[in-house]
Amino acid sequence: MKSFLKILSVAGLGLLASQAPAQEAPAPYKVIATTQLMGSGGIDYVYADNDGRRVYVPRGGNTYVFDLDGHQYIGCITNIGGHGVAIDTASHHGISSSNPLGMFDTETMTKIKTIDVTGRPDGILLEPFTGKVLILSHEDPSITLVDPKDGTVTGTIDVGGAMEQAQSDGQGKLYVDVENEKKIAVVDLKTMKLVTKYDLGDTAGEPGGLGFDVKNHILFAMCADPNVCVIVNADDGKVLATLPIGNGTDGGAFNPNTMEAFSSQRDGTLTVIKENSPTSFAVEQTVTTKTGCKTLSLDTKNNRVVVVCTERLPQTGVKPATPTPAVDTNAPAGQRRPRGNRGGPGNLDVLFIGQ
Repeated sequence: MKSFLKILSVAGLGLLASQAPAQEAPAPYKVIATTQLMGSGGIDYVYADNDGRRVYVPRGGNTYVFDLDGHQYIGCITNIGGHGVAIDTASHHGISSSNPLGMFDTETMTKIKTIDVTGRPDGILLEPFTGKVLILSHEDPSITLVDPKDGTVTGTIDVGGAMEQAQSDGQGKLYVDVENEKKIAVVDLKTMKLVTKYDLGDTAGEPGGLGFDVKNHILFAMCADPNVCVIVNADDGKVLATLPIGNGTDGGAFNPNTMEAFSSQRDGTLTVIKENSPTSFAVEQTVTTKTGCKTLSLDTKNNRVVVVCTERLPQTGVKPATPTPAVDTNAPAGQRRPRGNRGGPGNLDVLFIGQ
């Protein structure tokens, strides 16, 4: 009798299991909205201000502002351009990565002043431990610290190499892509000195984007040529995995809400990498965006990704009155490189990607 009841019990459990609904796979990412704005000039970085709920895109000599939730165009900060911006919501001030730097008021969307710096500014980051805006340069000084309250330059840090994207652990340690060395620099912001550089290995390309899982101390270096994401232990530099991504990355991020890393690529794709555990990673999806959308920023409130690109108008044989140079004019003469996106007249596309 006991054996019979046991068989019935097991059978009942099997029936319940068979009737339990299967766990649904997460919805795929897709472009949920696109905002277009006519203009001219090259672009580089996009910045989503999660506190102020705005998107900032420097283009040519101006910075264009969009609503992060409603997606509509808000206005333009004139005479503030460069590669990217960082926003300090406490002071309502923004800083542009240009030479000289530009400082502006986020409430009135007007320029406050310019700030003289040396080097060749590129990446930019509001760093929480120091409370300073960090200007990342392709020439010495590698990192320039600026107080967003008044625009004072408070110090510089020498790292060596071409600085690209950076991430902070919020406790005084900074990680920076060193593009031309295929390394990640580890910087101590307490001593203002370089600690070490992690070599990404022979299979890595030049890192342009960087994501950081702060909780698990894992870095996601997005590399171009070859196009791979090199996943690294932030404590010792050990390479944990190498995964394929699209062609022409220049932006990376990690969303702790979804445990996903993202890489945006010039070939019109966004690679989504799932961190299943601190030792298990996989390419989860490749999202179609638009050609030229090589940089990104995260909307962590809505778990969305913002990417930007430009689309040139069809050639008509009529030249614009003031054409934008197709080179990076922030670079010294003789060292000017072509812009990632040429600066002819056409649409600025801001794409919002979510599930």
